[in-house]
Amino acid sequence: MSGTYVGMPAFPEAARDAVGNRTLRGNLRHATHTIRAKRAGAVAELADWAQLREAGRRIKDHTLRHLDRYLEQLEASVTAAGGTVHWAADAEEANRIVARLVKETGESEVVKVKSMATQEIGLNEALEAEGIRAYETDLAELIVQLGHDRPSHILVPAIHRNRGEIRDIFTHEMGSWGRPAPEGLTDRPADLAEAARVHLREKFLRAKVGVSGANFMVAETGTLVVVESEGNARMCLTLPETLISVVGIEKIVPTWRDLEVFLQTLPRSSTAERMNPYTSTWTGTTDGDGPRTFHLVLLDNGRTDTLADQVGRQALRCIRCSACLNVCPVYERAGGHAYGSVYPGPIGAILTPQMRGTASKIDASLPYASSLCGACYEVCPVAIDIPEVLVHLRERVVQGGPAVRRGNKVVLRPAKGHAAERAAMRAAGWAFTHPGALRAGQRLASRSRRLHPRTLPGPGRAWTGSRDLPEVPAEPFRDWWQRTRGGEDAK
Repeated sequence: MSGTYVGMPAFPEAARDAVGNRTLRGNLRHATHTIRAKRAGAVAELADWAQLREAGRRIKDHTLRHLDRYLEQLEASVTAAGGTVHWAADAEEANRIVARLVKETGESEVVKVKSMATQEIGLNEALEAEGIRAYETDLAELIVQLGHDRPSHILVPAIHRNRGEIRDIFTHEMGSWGRPAPEGLTDRPADLAEAARVHLREKFLRAKVGVSGANFMVAETGTLVVVESEGNARMCLTLPETLISVVGIEKIVPTWRDLEVFLQTLPRSSTAERMNPYTSTWTGTTDGDGPRTFHLVLLDNGRTDTLADQVGRQALRCIRCSACLNVCPVYERAGGHAYGSVYPGPIGAILTPQMRGTASKIDASLPYASSLCGACYEVCPVAIDIPEVLVHLRERVVQGGPAVRRGNKVVLRPAKGHAAERAAMRAAGWAFTHPGALRAGQRLASRSRRLHPRTLPGPGRAWTGSRDLPEVPAEPFRDWWQRTRGGEDAK
């Protein structure tokens, strides 16, 4: 993944600063509670939601097991429909391909519709270095771009901003990017939306090159799909003469029938709608309708490495609905920026360390950015067991071990700063395999309970800095059981 966010402090430090921002916490609390309440109502309307969820899981798992075959089928279908397919192993190659394609048109600016893949690879910065200016056209992405900010949510990238902040951003920044905001702009949502509409309209009408992502790619026909609520994506997809779509290789589904499942689960899980207001599909090029030239850049950038992990690969099922963010108590308090990645929240905590590795402090800390409460798994429309993967990645961080990096099998060294944790786990493992020692230790702990501190010294301070140690009971469970039930026959 792009190094755009590497260099930030590890999650605990970044989250500590975010938690102290009362405005941020208020914005997040209001937005996440509203979204998840509406989502619960939308999901409850479907009596077969559990079956749809299971169908989505099975489709994704089947596709990932046969990803090579379906990608080849997709390439053949896109090519037969008049498009051109490019393969990008990493961010650098993808950026180089897109910059070359834009330069070949002779244009120096592009309009973009929301694409997390292009954020992942740092495309805007790469294009700027080549003298090409990229304009975001999704409303929330526009707010982020004008505010010289970074997205903090998968579905609502500007969730950390309130209406007053957005009005100020539009008033001060729109003029330097194009049509200025109207005088006397208020913070009424309708007024803000109108200011954005007028600002963007001139860009849509002038642009010759569009850059997009895609929610899904259908292998059997070579069709790409974007779902949205505003209509800006459709403008970006249909008006330019050249369309370049940058899409992660995991976004593929085998058939149109498979797509049907996700067009039911995605809108309910993301925007709490029965269906997205705009569902745009395009297959190659068609004379007299839409772009004359279509390029599809298929992005790996760590995805096949993730696929090689039998536990972690389930993260590639993700359809970017963001439901896990909206129920996560950690995300609600820390916000998205603390994760140091384009992909925040629970899904980012398992996806980023796999695609980007765990060499940096921020990436090594992400598997710990969770309470393991399991709410994320309960709402996931493709049944990603995020807590399972988090524990799996924590083991990798602490113990190291075999992994795949850039297609090569490697043995990872344990991350720095976890020596005490490794020692504690080894000691616990030894104790649990020696019942006599475990029983003696439990009795000693119970008899000395009055002397126990409420916080731990040394490395343990990180754990007890925000919680008290639980009180040790007056007697171990085994002794209590023997004393109260020892004489009874087993039932």
